[in-house]
Amino acid sequence: MSHEALFMIGFIIFIILMLAIDLGLFSKSDKPVSLKVAAIMSAIWVTFALLFGLLLYYWGNELHNVHDIPRLKEVVANHMHNITINENDLVGSLKAYNKNLTLEYLTGYVVEYALSVDNIFVMVLLFSSFGIPEKYYHKVLVWGILGAIIMRCIFIFVGAALITKFGWILYLFGAFLVFTGINMYINRNKEEEVDPENHPVVKFMSKRFKVTHKLDQGKFFHEENGVKYMTPLFLVLIVIEFTDLIFAVDSIPAIFSVTKDPYIVFFSNIFAILGLRSMFFLLINIIHKFHYLKVGLAFLLIFIGAKMLLHSYLKDWGFTTSHSLIVILGILAISIIASLMFPKKEDYTKA
Repeated sequence: MSHEALFMIGFIIFIILMLAIDLGLFSKSDKPVSLKVAAIMSAIWVTFALLFGLLLYYWGNELHNVHDIPRLKEVVANHMHNITINENDLVGSLKAYNKNLTLEYLTGYVVEYALSVDNIFVMVLLFSSFGIPEKYYHKVLVWGILGAIIMRCIFIFVGAALITKFGWILYLFGAFLVFTGINMYINRNKEEEVDPENHPVVKFMSKRFKVTHKLDQGKFFHEENGVKYMTPLFLVLIVIEFTDLIFAVDSIPAIFSVTKDPYIVFFSNIFAILGLRSMFFLLINIIHKFHYLKVGLAFLLIFIGAKMLLHSYLKDWGFTTSHSLIVILGILAISIIASLMFPKKEDYTKA
């Protein structure tokens, strides 16, 4: 069995065990997640993500079974890592490779986590529009995140295969991200609305399946006279999955601007998604205060897209993954600080 397969099996087993604990698959009680619990779980997920980064820092070369210079050269060439290999110093070269791998993972994690915040804006809007009580949010997000993990896995490895076969697709991804970022900036102040009755996903499901407005104590399906009906809870779950599919079109190309190693893309992406549920409950009541965050995310996408378009020039100029991480953290920090320093007027009236 290959080292990549062992890494993936171990990672998936760990994720399954943690999901069983964190997402409450063994608990049938429906109750709102408190701020304290959300904060604790957010801290735990961030800690696990950082520990995984530490694992890569010391043993990252084990992922692709890199133990000699020829194999190191092959992996670096295949995944376009921006490092210098010293053929006379295997230990030093492996350290440089592991360090770069760790930086790519952490940068990808920060990018995905940041873009997930925009997903939270939409989730809050969806739950409100569909009239879902807060005590059922947890249950919907459980299955929503599980579905997101499966979809991201498919997207990532298909994307990696396309990049390997068609190198020009990086420029297509870059142009798309720049366009998305500019569009996000232009529409930053536009109020988003969701009409549950006329949402295309709801229309599609309603034409093909029986739907009821009854929540039936938080069940996904309601049975009446021997007939099964989809409840609003199941409909909002499908809409959230569809929404995540749209977000993946932005976020996955964004991480490929950081690293071309599909396994690192997968690890960073999944850790960010797993932390999304607890972050949702942590930010749900204060996210409106970070009104400049959309501006920050717009500039983030533009920067990442430009980086993909200019990647060959940036490499010649000595622009490394460390520089990318600094720029990304800087954009996010400025948008958060600006939101706190210059709050919206309505924040004062609501106080």
